[in-house]
Amino acid sequence: MELVSTTNRRTTQPTLKHSPQVVGLERAKVPTDELQFEQKPFIEANTQEIELLELGTDCIIPVFSKDNEKTIAHQEFIEAAQESVASMYSQHTILEPEIRVSHQIKGRTPDAIHKPAKELLDHERTQYFERMAFIIRIPSVVETVNGNSLSLIVGGVRAYNHENLYTKKSFERFKFFVGFQNMVCCNLCVSTDGFMSDMRVGSLNELQKSMVELLNSYRMEQHLVAMQELPKYGLSESDFAQLIGKCRLYGYLPKGTRQGLPELLLNDGQISSIAKDYYMDKSFCRDQEGNVNLWNVFNLFTSANKSSYIDTFLDRNSNAFSFACGLKDAISGDSNYSWFLS
Repeated sequence: MELVSTTNRRTTQPTLKHSPQVVGLERAKVPTDELQFEQKPFIEANTQEIELLELGTDCIIPVFSKDNEKTIAHQEFIEAAQESVASMYSQHTILEPEIRVSHQIKGRTPDAIHKPAKELLDHERTQYFERMAFIIRIPSVVETVNGNSLSLIVGGVRAYNHENLYTKKSFERFKFFVGFQNMVCCNLCVSTDGFMSDMRVGSLNELQKSMVELLNSYRMEQHLVAMQELPKYGLSESDFAQLIGKCRLYGYLPKGTRQGLPELLLNDGQISSIAKDYYMDKSFCRDQEGNVNLWNVFNLFTSANKSSYIDTFLDRNSNAFSFACGLKDAISGDSNYSWFLS
């Protein structure tokens, strides 16, 4: 695999009708009640925080090895998203992106080929990150569900392990979403209509066009109504135990049986985390009678999902929302999700 070192920035930007206010997190004018919440990472797992400038100056960019064509860099993806958000929400405050990366790929410059690793100087080291996720918060668009403050966010994922970099340049794959973030716990609330799990594009312009199309098609009101319905439904302790047991069984079902059931993407370890947090989570645990409403169940699922790797994170988050809505329908007596409660 060949790599190129570059800090290229796009020289042309779309003309905007209004100039948005883009500010750093510490300078943002956010709602007063949001200031009391601790800022937690939106994803944990094995990720680390990184600044946009560092992506552009300290990281090389992978290329397609057969023709040496460069990939769309992480920072280009984020910058295109910023421009798309600015054009769609020009009257709102837009925060700087929160970026998390994982799976560092290390290298060295040719002049350091014979040096022991411990003797390498900083300028002789190279790196890029195989996986990257980011969110851009729009704190002036805030809603409340079950007493929790939700802030509108836009974000995306890029995972080079989903690309075949050993061939010629082809369509590149991205994940992109618009939804909400629960400011109590920083869990993401992603619906299926606000998420594109496999955005395939051949250029940066195509990528930005696809992002704008998704932002235009997102049905925010329907997403909010669906979330506001969840606290109206609940599970008893025995119902929750039944749910956890069926979720644990789900991964071991015969293939034919599982094909007839709704999809559940969380793994066995995450299901165990949900069971633990049913008792221990400060914000979403059971009440004194052992009951838990579906809004809390949904947040138990999205909290557990924070342990996912970047490349599966958004798919599982969207699946958690579909799953919670399916449980609501099952309680109402009209859903194939009833298997999980019977």
